[in-house]
Parts: sequence; C-alpha cells; structure tokens
Amino acid sequence: MSRMANCPGCGAAVQFRFAQAVQASCPYCSSVIVRTNVDLEKVGEVAALPPDPSPIQLYTEGIVNGKGFMVVGRLTYRYEQGFWNEWHLLFGDNTTGWLADAQAQYAVSTLVENPGKLPRRDELQVGRQFNWPNGRFTLTHITEARYVGFEGELPFTTAGKHEDCVFADLKTDTAAFATIDYSEEPPLLFVGRIVAFDDLRLTNLKRFEGW
Repeated sequence: MSRMANCPGCGAAVQFRFAQAVQASCPYCSSVIVRTNVDLEKVGEVAALPPDPSPIQLYTEGIVNGKGFMVVGRLTYRYEQGFWNEWHLLFGDNTTGWLADAQAQYAVSTLVENPGKLPRRDELQVGRQFNWPNGRFTLTHITEARYVGFEGELPFTTAGKHEDCVFADLKTDTAAFATIDYSEEPPLLFVGRIVAFDDLRLTNLKRFEGW
C-alpha cells in the first residue's frame, strides 16, 4: 500500500509506493530523504545520474515468473564497460527484487536470507563452483565498480556506498544466476535468473529516438 508524506526539503507531497522504503529521492527538489520510523530527514541531494540508454524507467511495469512488478527505484554503478543499473522491483504481493540492466542484458534476482558462509573477496577466483539449493553455480565474472547515484525508493540507505565495491557473478548450466555483493559486510547473496527483455512484458517504457 502506497503512502504519502511531505518532503522535508521543499514540502512537496512525496508518494512512497514501497511501504518499507528507507531512502527515497524527492522528484521535485532532488532531496535525499531517509525515513526513520515515521519521521523523514533530508540528508543531502541526489547526484545527477549519467545519460541512460535503457528504456526502463521509474514506474515501468512488467511480469516475471508469473508475478507483476513495478520499478520503484534505481541504483547506478560505473564499471570498466560503462554504467549499469540495478532497478528495485516491487511485486504485487509486496515482496521486492532487483533487475540488473547492463549492456542490454538482464537478470532478475532476490535477496537470499541467511545464505550461510560466503567466500571472502580475496578468495574469489573465476571458475570456482558453489553448490546452493538453486543448483551448482560457477563464478564467471568479478566486477569492480563504483556507486554513482540513485533515484526512487530503496530498502536501505546509500550512505557509505561511494567507495569502490566488488560484485561476483555466477551462473549455472541453465538460466539461473547469482551475485555476491561485497558492498556490505557480511556480503549479500542474490539469486535469480537471466531473462530476455521481451519476456518481461514491460510497459510504461521510456521513449526516445531509435527505440
């Protein structure tokens, strides 16, 4: 259920579509808003995000695994091949997930609660295999990236995420996909699958020349 609140920066009404949102951006004055209990606090201003060639935008809607979702937030990272987006998804049952969008390749994943012991960053090695309930995963890429900025609503604050961070991507022989996120301590595990753009049945896409 969405909620309305007033931006502590400009006073404009801001709609929270994700009831558990911890951080949000004001679409009117670009304030970074952090919510603690029922109070809102302005903690800064949203950094200007780089030009984005993706047709996905805030409030794009789609379907994955038979569940409808709406895009309610975005994280942007810079890496050696350019930029990529992590779109925060709110599903119809009020659960959340993430849609990775890099170089027109897409993967949907959700956070694994209590994933057990994950390898340290210095233990990462391409080709290493892991047996998890979703299958046997092989580490295929180790990506060093830097947090650039965000928009919309997030389930956490981005304070402290301006340093370089590391992501380990893993795949199975099928379309199963996993990422170990070392921007947190202990690291986080996200598991899902690689998806084709057309299979997401997206609506409310961004319109621009050539699309």
